[in-house]
Formats: sequence, C-alpha cells, structure tokens
Amino acid sequence: MAEQPARIATERLSAMYGKITAVKDVTLGFASNRVHALIGPSGCGKSTFLRSLNRMHELTPGGWITGRVLLDGKDVYAASVNPMQLRRRVGMVFQKPTPFPTMSIFDNVAAGLRVGQKRSRTELAQIVEQTLRDAGLWDEVKDRLTASALALSGGQQQRLCIARTIAPKPEVVLLDEPTASLDPQGAQRIEELLFTLKQQFTIIIVTHNMQQAARVSDTTTFFYLGGMVETGATRQLFTSPAREETEAYITGRFG
Repeated sequence: MAEQPARIATERLSAMYGKITAVKDVTLGFASNRVHALIGPSGCGKSTFLRSLNRMHELTPGGWITGRVLLDGKDVYAASVNPMQLRRRVGMVFQKPTPFPTMSIFDNVAAGLRVGQKRSRTELAQIVEQTLRDAGLWDEVKDRLTASALALSGGQQQRLCIARTIAPKPEVVLLDEPTASLDPQGAQRIEELLFTLKQQFTIIIVTHNMQQAARVSDTTTFFYLGGMVETGATRQLFTSPAREETEAYITGRFG
C-alpha cells in the first residue's frame, strides 16, 4: 500500500477520445482518500476526461491532449513518464467486467503482480488473499481460486476486476461506470466497497446515476457539452448548486 494516496489535478486540460467526445479547458483537483464523482449527460466528456488521467485515451486512434495532468505535482505527460508504469499508479476499472478469460481467479488478481518485481508463490498467495478481502470477494471464492474467472457472476467479476486493479497498490483508482451493467444487488456491493477502499486509495468514478453519486462520493463535478460546469462537496452541489445548468440537470429537466 502506498504510504499516502496521490493528489491528482488537471491544468487547462483539453482532450479528445476517438473522433467524437472531447473535453475543453478543465482545471480540477482531487484530494487523496476521497471518492470523487463525475456526472453529466451522455457524450459530455466524462469518460474522455477520466481516460486522460492515466493516458488510456492514447490507446484509441485519434486521442490527443493539451494541458497537464499532475500526479503529486509531476506531469504524467512528461517525456520521461512511461505510460505502462503510470497505469500501475493510476489503475482503471471499466463499465463491463473484463476478467482475463484464460486465467483462473487467482491468476487474474496476480497478473499485475508478476510484472517487474519477482515474488515467491507464498508471497503472491498472501497478497492475492488480502486483495480479495479488500475487494469483498474472498469469502465467496476462497475455495475455488483455480476456477475460471468466467464462472463468477457479473457482480463478482467486477469485484475481481477491482481486485486485479488494486493488487499492485496504485495511488489512484479510476472507475468508469463500474455498476452500469450490474443488477441492483451487484451495484450495491460495489458502492459499499468504495467506502472501504477510499481509506487506501484516491477514487474517481464516472456515473450516470445521480443517486449513486450522492450516496458514495465526497465531491461531485458536473460536466456538460465537454466542459466542467461546477464542482464542489457532493451535499452542497446536490442541495444548493451554484449554476443554473447544474440545477436543471440534477432535477431532471434535461439529460
């Protein structure tokens, strides 16, 4: 575990993901050990912004960025930064569960641990167990660690993906609508998990579900038409927003 989760911020960030979704001139900071929600209608740039934080958008043709993303004050787009190493510090979980289909439950969690530093099987087993406990999955899978990850339910697969992401002990965890494809029970388990995980990590979550944002986050940022409209403490933003556009969105007048 990192001694202190990172502070991450953007300075005049503009980015394009693929050919259609862009964000423009966003300056925003995220404090450590908090859950930060990004809300807004489809196509407003939330996921593009999220992917720019660990350079995932570079994996899609047409992706580009201007401005800076600062991780503990250092620009992650500097020439000296290795994107693969960056993504070990800023992990990401996607909308649909993406377990490695040819790997067991154990090997899915251990995958990132086998890159770089060599660890004994005993050490790997200890880290995998603790990580599955952190992801709220250990009691459900401890007797079938060698089984295929695809044998798990959708909600279990998503928690497995979270376990795989946090196993290398990143400082920041990005979640792109992690409950969108889950049933209500699976979504509830993920939401409950966030309250525990923020003790170890800085968490940024994109969600279309405003009730979810209100339940799980400490701060919320509203995006619209590729720009940041308003950001602040979640309770304040949902009860007395400063901008008319924000009030219109959270009261359901559009979006």
